[in-house]
Amino acid sequence: MKKSTRRQFLGQASCAALGSTSLINALLHLKGINALASSNLSYDPSYRALVCLMLSGGNDSFNMLVPMSNKEHGDYQKSRGNLAIPKTELLQISNNNTPGRTFGLHPSMPRCQSLFQNDKLTFVSNVGTLLEPTEKDPFYTGTANLPLGLLSHSDQSQQWQSSLADRRSTIGWGGRLADLVHDTNSVGEISMNISLAGTNIFQTGNETVEFVIDPERGSLGIEGYGANGMYDYFNRARGIALDSLIDHRYGDAFQQTYIDVIRKSRDGHRLFSSALEQAPPLQTAFSDNYISKSFEMVARIISAHETLGFRRQIFFIDFQGWDHHDEVLQNQTEMLEVADDALWEFYQAMTELGLTDQVTTFSMSEFGRSLTSNGNGSDHAWGGNAFVMGGAVNGKKIYGQYPLLAPNGALNVYDGVIIPTTSADEYFAEFALWMGASKSDLPYLFPNLQRFYDPQSPNAPIGFLKM
Repeated sequence: MKKSTRRQFLGQASCAALGSTSLINALLHLKGINALASSNLSYDPSYRALVCLMLSGGNDSFNMLVPMSNKEHGDYQKSRGNLAIPKTELLQISNNNTPGRTFGLHPSMPRCQSLFQNDKLTFVSNVGTLLEPTEKDPFYTGTANLPLGLLSHSDQSQQWQSSLADRRSTIGWGGRLADLVHDTNSVGEISMNISLAGTNIFQTGNETVEFVIDPERGSLGIEGYGANGMYDYFNRARGIALDSLIDHRYGDAFQQTYIDVIRKSRDGHRLFSSALEQAPPLQTAFSDNYISKSFEMVARIISAHETLGFRRQIFFIDFQGWDHHDEVLQNQTEMLEVADDALWEFYQAMTELGLTDQVTTFSMSEFGRSLTSNGNGSDHAWGGNAFVMGGAVNGKKIYGQYPLLAPNGALNVYDGVIIPTTSADEYFAEFALWMGASKSDLPYLFPNLQRFYDPQSPNAPIGFLKM
């Protein structure tokens, strides 16, 4: 059992900031390092960051990554009916690990096609929540050990974030990972887990709580606090009063603990805002929408990672609206274009910063969708396809086992619901190892992983990242 420290105790209580380094020391550090932040050569080569893009609602990912060989595309058309994308519209990719099988991307993803062709983006196919390797017959007979609340939005979203498919939990695997590696960061007022989508399970650990920011305004802090406009007399007076309350030492232990939380939130806000103000502006242009702006804010924070004292960071962006029971073709065309642009822009920003090898972006979605059309859309299903982007990607490959999509396929249990062949635990474990977790940490991070991968193996869980 880990020894509990004062830092850990305060971290568990905090809603936005962790640790006990003084703000004064941190601000002195800011002054000394600001000049270095303007040079790409100054970035710590050991820095690593994960950026999670949650496609909330259940992305119809068998229309995102589509088989193109004649036989397989024909089976795909039979299963999908009016939801099938014509072969002539698909954007072909050249993967080198599926002999005799060719694949294409949704026509709204030309930039992802370019990234794939240049070894900077890959796909993990037919991944999903699993408690054990599962086949069709045990599924039908009821003898398969299935994830809790299969096909349920709330349960499956929670399980993708927690990596605990047999229970409901408020602790996420990104939070547990941060618990293990956050001490590599030198500043403690701000959590290494930064959310651009509010409170979430994924980034919540036993010791770690996410630092929530706005995609366009950054850290918001206490409303009106720190205002210094010509007519902000009231806010300045309120700020002085708040500082007096916050900096006071209280005799009651509970009062002091509470005020320590508020103080660390205030100090974290000051430090974070100051670092972003000092960071050189990005030259990369981002589109004017919520998702691109979220990625732009992540890029700005990453550009200030040395100023903030980070060597490890995890970011969370939630792209909602993928529950396409209706108008799936039109909706996905529009939304995948937004995602395609945002991913491309973010990769260009990392190129500008010289950090492409040190930042990995990946997708999650609570489940794939049914191959069978419900008339004009698709319904909740199980296995689906995910993407991973960054310079650390082992590219030009499709990982996992892309299933045969015929109506009577070996993994098609009903209405085009596909049994996953790669567990979400394996997918997540690859990121954890890349971020610096040891193989001995994997059973703690992913309690069910050993049913799919031996942590003592010399091989990576899947192999899509350069370790």
